[in-house]
Amino acid sequence: MTTNFTESEERQALRKAVADLAGKYGHEYFTAKAKAGEKTDELWAEAGKLGYLGVAVPEEYGGGGGGIGDLAAVCEELARAGCPLLLTVVSPAICATIVARFGTAEQKRRWLPGFADGTTKMAFAITESDAGSNSHKLATAVHRDGDEWVLSGGKSFISGVDEVEAVMVVARHVDATGQRLLPSLMIVPTNAPGFTFQHIPMDVQSPEKQFTCFFDDVRLPLDALVGAEDAGLAQLFAGLNPERIMAASFATGMARRALDQASEYARTRTVWDTPIGAHQGIAHPLAQCAIQVELARLMTQKAAALYDAGEDRAAGEAANMAKYAAGEAVAGAVDQAIQVHGGNGLSSEYGLGAMLAASRLSRIAPVSREMILNFVAQHTLKLPRSY
Repeated sequence: MTTNFTESEERQALRKAVADLAGKYGHEYFTAKAKAGEKTDELWAEAGKLGYLGVAVPEEYGGGGGGIGDLAAVCEELARAGCPLLLTVVSPAICATIVARFGTAEQKRRWLPGFADGTTKMAFAITESDAGSNSHKLATAVHRDGDEWVLSGGKSFISGVDEVEAVMVVARHVDATGQRLLPSLMIVPTNAPGFTFQHIPMDVQSPEKQFTCFFDDVRLPLDALVGAEDAGLAQLFAGLNPERIMAASFATGMARRALDQASEYARTRTVWDTPIGAHQGIAHPLAQCAIQVELARLMTQKAAALYDAGEDRAAGEAANMAKYAAGEAVAGAVDQAIQVHGGNGLSSEYGLGAMLAASRLSRIAPVSREMILNFVAQHTLKLPRSY
């Protein structure tokens, strides 16, 4: 694989186009929607119509035919403009990728055109309250009953369930003896009988909400199963690697916005007849943050290139590293931006206080920094497994 450290002209043009679109909406739009309990439907619809949400969907289904690196660029530029759309990490990245790689011909025809133009939104449900990061302990189960699947169990901290038409659910197969087998992916319409969900109040300011989902013997047709019944974790991680890449871009976009604001403030805020940015006590910490953000972006670029080249195992390592680096970088950048602003850093006018919780979340979800460190210790350094 050849790695290029400069983005193609096409991707640079894509970044500019997305930035121009997001700039029409901006942080004020995003914040107003969040405070009013409304959705960013206008931005999502326009981004979909212009083809930005479907850049990684195969061309034969109306998409751009690009890779996860292109979609990550879209995610990053939206976040930098103050419109971090969490569902871009979930719907076009995880769900569309899995359907494109493993779906049946009918599933591709059914779902991919909607992913391509943004008219379809799908959530992704893997997290369970009693399992955490241990995917081997998932309790949500599915078994076959004649010509139907029956799904039971629950999921927690699932994004955007109230604004999607279906949820892709990770469930373990159970045989006739009750033995739990490998996990699979099921597409569950949000209006399916027996499927209910409950909002989880969060201190993160976002139009996209979190939910607990309940599956009370939800009956699904046989074609609700995506891919092979015995595909197991290999198929699952084909969707989770893009999730980590997108989460990293989500974080670096937010970090770049924080640094943009802090730098502008440091250039224009004058104390004792001197811009505060002239002082090394202000300038050096911001420069350090800028370096960490750029390192995280480069790691994300590597992960995306590996994934788009079909090197799933290497992409898994790189995607985890990128997500870790980006989480640390955004937490540091937002914290330093607040410090540069002084008291203004926590005023509503500047919006950095709201970014504090969101940036901190990047060190937790979609996988915690501790589990990434476990992964790197075990797989990269070949150290004994500790869990």
